[in-house]
Amino acid sequence: MNWDETENLYIEGDNLEVLKLLQRSYHGRVKLIYIDPPYNTGKDFVYHDSFKDTIENYRIQSGLGGQSNAGTNGRFHSIWCSMMYPRLRLARELLADDGILLMSIDEIEQRNLRLIADEIFGEVNFVGTVVWNKRVPKNDNKGLGNIHEYVLIYSRSPLKYQLTMRKDGLEEIEALLADMKQEGIPIPEAERRLKAFYDENEYDRAITLYNCLDDNYRPWGKINMSWPNANTFGPRYDVLHPITGVPVKVPDRGWRWKKETFDTQLADGPTYKRHDGSVVQGAIWFAPDENTQPSSIKYLSDVSDMLLRSILSLKSDGGVEVERLFEGKSFFSYPKPTSILEALMSSVKASDGIFMDFFSGSAASAEAVMRLNATDGGTRHMISVQLPEETDEGSIAREAGYMNLCEIGKERIRRAGAKIAAEIDEANKQLRLGEDPKPVPDIGFRVLKLDESGIERPKPGELLLDVVKPDRTDEDIIFEMMLKWGLELTLPIEKVDAAGYPCYSVACGELVCCLADGLNMQALDAIADMEPRRVLMLDRILDDTTKLNAVQAFKRVEEKTGREVELRTV
Repeated sequence: MNWDETENLYIEGDNLEVLKLLQRSYHGRVKLIYIDPPYNTGKDFVYHDSFKDTIENYRIQSGLGGQSNAGTNGRFHSIWCSMMYPRLRLARELLADDGILLMSIDEIEQRNLRLIADEIFGEVNFVGTVVWNKRVPKNDNKGLGNIHEYVLIYSRSPLKYQLTMRKDGLEEIEALLADMKQEGIPIPEAERRLKAFYDENEYDRAITLYNCLDDNYRPWGKINMSWPNANTFGPRYDVLHPITGVPVKVPDRGWRWKKETFDTQLADGPTYKRHDGSVVQGAIWFAPDENTQPSSIKYLSDVSDMLLRSILSLKSDGGVEVERLFEGKSFFSYPKPTSILEALMSSVKASDGIFMDFFSGSAASAEAVMRLNATDGGTRHMISVQLPEETDEGSIAREAGYMNLCEIGKERIRRAGAKIAAEIDEANKQLRLGEDPKPVPDIGFRVLKLDESGIERPKPGELLLDVVKPDRTDEDIIFEMMLKWGLELTLPIEKVDAAGYPCYSVACGELVCCLADGLNMQALDAIADMEPRRVLMLDRILDDTTKLNAVQAFKRVEEKTGREVELRTV
C-alpha cells in the first residue's frame, strides 16, 4: 500500500531473527519501541525458541515429580524469560541514545520482566511503571476483580526529559472557544459558557483554573504571587495599582518574585481593563482596586501538558475498535485500545522518527501512530513485526478468509488508514475561519517477509554459474543487500535506464544494482555518471573485461567525488 512513498514497514516473521537482521540498518535509530508480548497464560505462547537443556534433564536435576504450573512442561517461567531476554537485548541496540522502551505486561511475568530489563538496560534507566486501569475486570481471575495491567518504561540512557501527557478535554475546550469566537460571542458571555462547560464535564482543577478569556478568546488563569515557603520570607516592596496609583496589599510572607522580575512581567504586554472592572497589565492581573492582592496570569496553551500519570484510566475497548473496522467481527482476544497507546507514545518528546512494535499482534500500535500523526501533524514512521501465526480452524478469522494473524494485522492497518483519511477529508470540509486543512499522514506500508538468503552458497568444490536462487526476484536480492549494507528498508527503489541497460537505483544512487545480462562499457559509464556510493553486480553477468572496466569507471567517480565507491559482486 503506497509502496513507493511510504516509510512504514510490516515485516512477517519470527521477531528474534528480524531483530538480528535489522541491526545494521537501524542500530541506534529507533525513537520508541512498544511491545505487548505474550503474557504467558499457558495458552498464548507461540514463540518456541530452541533451548539446549531438555525437559527430562531439567526434571531429573530439579527433583520435581510434580510442578507448580499444571499443564506446562515444568519450566513455565524460564522458557518465557529465555524467549524475552535475547529479544530485549537486540531491542536495546536498536534504540537511539534518547530512545524509550514501553512494555505491557500483567501480574504473571511482571516481576520477571522487570528483572530482565534491569539487567539489560540497567536499573538507573528504569523510568517507572504506568498502571493501566482498564475499568472492566477480566473473568479469568482467581477470586479478585483484576482491572489493571502494567506498562514498564525504560530508557536507553538516563532520561534527559520528562514524559508528558495532554490535559483532559483540551480538544473539546478548543473547539468550544473556536465556535464562540467565530460566532462573535461577547467575552463576558463566553466566560460564563466556558465555566458552565467546565462544570458539566467535571474537569480537573488543572483545567478549570483557566476560566478567564482575553480579547482573542484565549483562556488564562490567576497564579498566586505570595511567597510559597512557609519557613522563610520573600521580598517586600510596593506595587502601585495601575488605575488608582495606590500601593496594593503586600502578601503576609512577601512576594514570590524579586522586584526586577515583577517589573519585567508588568512590561510583558499591553494594559487593558476587563469587563468586570479588573485590569491586566502585561502578565499581571489587578483587582478593580488596591485592596486585593494581584496575581500573575498564565495561559492554558502554555501549560497544556502535564507529567505522564502513573495511573491511566482508559476503557479497554480495543476489541470494539477492531469490530468497528471489520463489520462487527472480533478476531483478537483483548487487543490493546489505541487510546492507551496514543497516550504512551505521545509522552515521548518526538513527533518524528522511527517507532517499532515487534509483537505487533492486532496492529493497534500501527493505527495509534497514524492517529497521532493525524492529530499533531507528526511524521512518525512505524515498523511492525509479527509472526504469521495461523488462525484456528473454525475460528471467526478463518471463516472470514484470514489464514494467519499477519493477514488480519495488515488489513486492520489498511482499513484504519482509510478511516483516518476519510475523517480528515470530512473535517477539512468544515474548517473554521482561519483554520488550515489537515494533511493526511502516511497511511501506507511496505510488506516484507522473513526468509532464507536468496543467494546460494556453493558447497566445497562446487562451482555455481548463478548464485541467485531460482525462486527469487530482483527485489528480493535488492532488499537483502540493503540489509547487508545497512540501508533502511523504506528507501525508494526505482528502475533506471543506463545507456539502454536496465538497473535499479536505491535512494538516488546510495545503491545501484546490476542484475541483468548485457552490461557493457557504455552502461558502466552511465552508472558512473550517477556517482553511486555502492554498486552490486552479479558475477554471472561479468567477464574479465567488464570487471576491469567497472573498476576503472568507479575509480573515476572516486577521483571526482573524493569518496570510495563500494563495489560488491555475488
